[in-house]
Amino acid sequence: MEFDNQTADPIGGLDLTGATRRTLITGLAGGLGLAALPRFGLANGRKLKIALSNSYIGNEWRIEMVNLFKAALQMEPYKSEIEGSYYNSGNNVSQESQQISGMIAERADAILVDAASPTGLNGIIQQAHARGILVVSFDNVVTTPAALKVNTDQFKFGETLAEWLVKKLGGKGNVIMVTGVAGTTVNQQRNLGAESVWKKHPGIKVVSRFAGDWDSATAEKNTASVLPSLPKVDGIWCQGGTDGVLKAFIAANRPLPPTAGEAENGFRKFMIGYMGHKVDGLSIGQPPYLVLVALELARQVLNKKYPRKDITIPFPFVTDATVKPGVTVFPNLPDSFFADFTDSGPDAVVKVCVDAALHGKPCGGKLTVHLPKA
Repeated sequence: MEFDNQTADPIGGLDLTGATRRTLITGLAGGLGLAALPRFGLANGRKLKIALSNSYIGNEWRIEMVNLFKAALQMEPYKSEIEGSYYNSGNNVSQESQQISGMIAERADAILVDAASPTGLNGIIQQAHARGILVVSFDNVVTTPAALKVNTDQFKFGETLAEWLVKKLGGKGNVIMVTGVAGTTVNQQRNLGAESVWKKHPGIKVVSRFAGDWDSATAEKNTASVLPSLPKVDGIWCQGGTDGVLKAFIAANRPLPPTAGEAENGFRKFMIGYMGHKVDGLSIGQPPYLVLVALELARQVLNKKYPRKDITIPFPFVTDATVKPGVTVFPNLPDSFFADFTDSGPDAVVKVCVDAALHGKPCGGKLTVHLPKA
């Protein structure tokens, strides 16, 4: 599933592309009614206009995230309360900034942003805030205080993966680091978390660092290209594309070492036994349902039911000892599918059906998203 970088695919919103969009942006931004307004709480008598600005659509995680947003807009309470639209910018800061300008021109009540840069969008987000538009930044967050933040603790993410590996290896061995999309907050913070652990354990040697771009095919290709030049690898630290890394090891006839990685379904299949191999693993999820938390936060803030505050949610995780087929791994779904599309357990942030993540289809019943207690 791919989206045109220039095209909005709105649900109940405007579809403005090309010269039409540029003309509207230029005219309205030039002074036709965009003065700062106290717009929060405008739900009375009309639907709220909430737009999603997504920077990157190059992996399964982002596709699932957008699909969850689409599905939510077809479920209560969002179906009755929200007019939604979504835009993808191809990891282009300039394009994403232009698209957010269009959302400002279309007088959105709130903009949800998964950003291409932690700082590159700060200016346009500050403009949106000055015009009374609520901005909620999630996943790859921005640095400006003009936006509320919804995320997991990314530094802790990288740190936890590294600490697990250190314990598995007894503090000594060769590891590889498979990093994410360069320039993003998530990638930076996860790497810093890992490096903070390596510094405490000089017996751990990082023999290679290379990008996997949170994509299984990219991670597999890049791993295959570096493996011939590497010594024995005792452990894998991987931000994303973990199943691709393991497949590259199998193709190179290398044993699968203890692996700390993301929540790809394929990685978790290896944790229960797959392709004749089984791996000791820790799988931590950066859940695609962060978009649902951002959406619910926007809805409640706009309706004056929740304070304007940042939210950090716990990241779901499993090990090879706790992973469960049909709950946290799905043997009949693709390897590249991110298995943490939904939460589980009695304290789940949100529970949502597989069809929502796979196809953007609504689940039965009402969608309930639990925000932290204010």
